[in-house]
Amino acid sequence: MSMITTKEIYLAGGCFWGTEKYLSHINGILETEVGYANGNTKNPTYEEVCHNNTGHAETVKVIYDSNLISLGYILELYYDVINPTSINRQGGDVGSQYRTGIYYVEADDKDIIETSIKELQKKYDKPIAIEVLGLENYYPAEEYHQKYLDKNPAGYCHISHEKFEKAKLAVDDSLK
Repeated sequence: MSMITTKEIYLAGGCFWGTEKYLSHINGILETEVGYANGNTKNPTYEEVCHNNTGHAETVKVIYDSNLISLGYILELYYDVINPTSINRQGGDVGSQYRTGIYYVEADDKDIIETSIKELQKKYDKPIAIEVLGLENYYPAEEYHQKYLDKNPAGYCHISHEKFEKAKLAVDDSLK
């Protein structure tokens, strides 16, 4: 058995309830948590993020085993559930907290992300609007937002059930 090699990446993809549930289904992703990233206030509340122009994005903290899944593959799956050309909007949610973003903690990840975005751009005429930045700050969201769709199966989600099923079956063949 090889050692688990954990890495982290922070993904903003609109409403974090659905993005978190989707990512949590993927083999190789060990942990997910919803929170607020790259804003200009400390320990914001959901209400503040929604109404007070805090600059935070609804974001999912992703801890993954890099022996089981690559960052590039995680990004491909992430692109499948966002509109990468939409600015400050995903599904019915509008506002800067719903912007798409990839926030990295390891400098090495920046090249992987930028290469991935270049590949993604080839599929679209409009420019890709995903923010790519180093993670400046991250604050976990309130407990009631964590695993929200597990606690509230009928809760609002902009991601289709089919995408959740697809996530469960996804396998990163590049690491075999």
